[in-house]
Amino acid sequence: MADFRLGSMVAEVEGDGPAIILIHGLGGSSNSFQPLMASLGGYRAIRPDMPGAGRSALRPGLPGIAGMAAAVEEIAAALSLRRAYLVGHSMGTLVAQNLAATRPDLVCGMTLFGPISEPPPAAKDGLRGRAVQARADGMAGIAQAVSQGSVSAASRAANPVIAAFVRESLSRQEPRNYAAHCEALADWRALDAARIACPTLLVAGADDPVAPTAMARALAAAMANATTEILPGIGHWIMMEAPERSAALLTGHLKKTVG
Repeated sequence: MADFRLGSMVAEVEGDGPAIILIHGLGGSSNSFQPLMASLGGYRAIRPDMPGAGRSALRPGLPGIAGMAAAVEEIAAALSLRRAYLVGHSMGTLVAQNLAATRPDLVCGMTLFGPISEPPPAAKDGLRGRAVQARADGMAGIAQAVSQGSVSAASRAANPVIAAFVRESLSRQEPRNYAAHCEALADWRALDAARIACPTLLVAGADDPVAPTAMARALAAAMANATTEILPGIGHWIMMEAPERSAALLTGHLKKTVG
């Protein structure tokens, strides 16, 4: 495994074989996909810290979800990737959808964990309020609320380390950058999912309050070649809450799509 640096962006690159780009969500980093890495032998896994998260600086010239998609395109070009399979979580699923719709030549398939589309008005208001809170008060309160509210009760009871991981991931976010990501989500307008033709697997938690199963099913129905898997008792942080099942679903879809 090696760090790859492109300007202010940092990505971890590991393994050889067909390329997989793993795109984390709001409050996450490249570490969000650590539970899946042992299952990805035989592939070249690229895990960027998105602009403003982890070790990557926020780039004012690349705002919003489209800007994050452009950053992923830059990494793909710098690594001479002609085709790549995308894995997204939460906000990262919007970045992946954007790329699949606008760069079908690059994206050969996707697995989307906790897939989301355009947030409803109440969720957008909540995201903008959270941005204000982050700038004014920092991340402590947000980290605590997210770790308790987005991990299912069953997962918290079975393994308290999951909520602790989520809390730590949120706590380490730079407040101004996290606020910018919240606003990027609040500003997102749904794209026409019918434009996404690549094979796509949408994995949703049955107890996910952030990305309800109805949203995943609606997205899958709108796409040309998509299937949905619902995991009982699982919340929004699917890779941590159900690591073995997540890895099995991902690798199964990978083998069908890229071999």
